[in-house]
Amino acid sequence: MAESRSHHPSLILVLILLYCMTMFSTGSSFGVNWGTMSTHQLPPEKVVKMLKDNGFKKLKLFEYDENILDALIGSDIEVMLAIPNYMLQMMSVDPSFAAAWVDTNVTGYRYIGGVNIRYIAVGNEPFLQTYNHTYIRHVLPALRNIHEALHRAQLSSKVKVTVPFNADVYYSPPSNPVPSSGDFRPEVRDTAIEIIHFLYINDSPFTVNIYPFLSLYQNPDFPLDYAFFDGTNVPLIDGDLVYMNVFDANFDTLVSALSKAGYSDMEILVGEVGWPTDGNKNANVKNAQRFNQGLLKHALSGDGTPARKGVINVYLFSLIDENAKSIDPGKFERHWGLFEYDGKPKYQLDLSGSEEDTGLVPVKGVSYMPRRWCILNPEMHDLTDLGDNVDYACSLSDCTALGYGSSCNNLSLQGNASYAFNMYYQMNNQHSWNCDFMGLAVVTENDPSAEGCQFPVMLASGDSISRDRGLLDTLFRYYLWLVVFLVIL
Repeated sequence: MAESRSHHPSLILVLILLYCMTMFSTGSSFGVNWGTMSTHQLPPEKVVKMLKDNGFKKLKLFEYDENILDALIGSDIEVMLAIPNYMLQMMSVDPSFAAAWVDTNVTGYRYIGGVNIRYIAVGNEPFLQTYNHTYIRHVLPALRNIHEALHRAQLSSKVKVTVPFNADVYYSPPSNPVPSSGDFRPEVRDTAIEIIHFLYINDSPFTVNIYPFLSLYQNPDFPLDYAFFDGTNVPLIDGDLVYMNVFDANFDTLVSALSKAGYSDMEILVGEVGWPTDGNKNANVKNAQRFNQGLLKHALSGDGTPARKGVINVYLFSLIDENAKSIDPGKFERHWGLFEYDGKPKYQLDLSGSEEDTGLVPVKGVSYMPRRWCILNPEMHDLTDLGDNVDYACSLSDCTALGYGSSCNNLSLQGNASYAFNMYYQMNNQHSWNCDFMGLAVVTENDPSAEGCQFPVMLASGDSISRDRGLLDTLFRYYLWLVVFLVIL
């Protein structure tokens, strides 16, 4: 008994150590995407403070932004920095261009106490079917040139390359639509496997973007519950494996495709996954909270998917709403954020995955323009030109909340016009001449917001997306055009 008691403290220490290791692994297995397609942006240093306050350890950026990288200095947040698709061709044909990009955007920040850049994402969904093969032939050469530039900078062991693929790069055939039959699309299979091989031999991960919401959006017959992690839907049976949600089925279709290609143990990162809160009948706060909380619980649990056990590394999409994104894919595109345009959390979310009733910490110290709005003049009775003016306002602002099933769908005709006028007015910095519309509009200090429908007041101190991003960024862009000019000559 005495001997048993003497070992008891050691056992407790071992258990505590294992628990802490598990918590460290779990806490570091999720990140978030920070997109910047907004007319007015929050100050990057305040957003970085919010990231740290909430415990975000990983971050994915879609493009080099000097202001954001400067704000990340000393934060120790792990960063995946992306190269936009429009740069792929030049990266593929000019190793010196790739080297210059790495020198400016990686080496310049990757020092002790600098920015913890861990991955370089070469392109963003370059194999997407809607791109019609525009970028495919440039991806592997660009990947090689970036990797070689990292190697020459003695960073290739610390900074890994990857390519974020859309999930449409693989499929299950209609004759056997189960995950175990997964393979890469025939028309891109050879090129995709070449890229996979390059990533694999350089100890780099395969990155994939998975969107269960889009399965629901694109197929009206798709079972709603199957898009979530707590549904009661009839499961998909694949031999001995049982699939209760579409995320697992999609992920394991990729696992099968990789296994068929000979890379069954390849590391997989989910580069984008999330749920929008507006712009569609299924895009709302309730569904977004349900999906993202279920995702975190599932991904961090260590249970993995039926075909691959372990913690799933995911980057939530996205951090903040972006009111200038293209809405070609759908009106929901501007509403993926966990946070509103001004850094306020949209809903409670426990980032530990424990589903505790905890809230996200907002961005603090946000400055707004004066509290005034542009609305339809109630004194106007001749509304002959109202339709054309509303269309004009919406074409140059963001009226996605007015769509069918969206948050402001229940407004009256007058309410719709006021919302459109106000969005144009706010996104154009509340200039008086932007609230006229042939005399149909008037400025008011009375908030016209309705239940469930917010009429926003725009940020005062945010950075415009067109504002200069700093000297280094400017010089590098000049260099890009100089190289393009010389190549053309």
